[in-house]
Amino acid sequence: MNRSSLLALALSLGLASPALADSYAAISNTAMSITGDIEFDDFGITFENGKKIEFDDLIGDTFVVDGKSVPASVYSVADPKDPVLLNGNRLCGAPVTYVASWSGATENDTVVAVFSTEDAPESSDEMCASYTYE
Repeated sequence: MNRSSLLALALSLGLASPALADSYAAISNTAMSITGDIEFDDFGITFENGKKIEFDDLIGDTFVVDGKSVPASVYSVADPKDPVLLNGNRLCGAPVTYVASWSGATENDTVVAVFSTEDAPESSDEMCASYTYE
């Protein structure tokens, strides 16, 4: 293979590489003490200690928070579990079946809520925990 072919191959592999997850810094007390910083994308969440929750499907793009409908991402979890995270804390206290995320109080904040419900959650009233990041 000549030099031009190698360069073309390297460039094509670079363009085909998967997108990286977005990194979020924990800012709420619950996030700092339980999850730590996270990486989040449409495929799942990776917590600071390396534990992961993988998503099955994006099932909604709006969600009711404090009685108001907001743009959000609501995911079903592929393999419901309640991982042990920082300091031996658990994410929810029961296997997590759904995860929702939406913009928080400021434009830089993201809220991630976890649910252990059998049916898809319709509002933040059903969450077992929420965590805030920036």
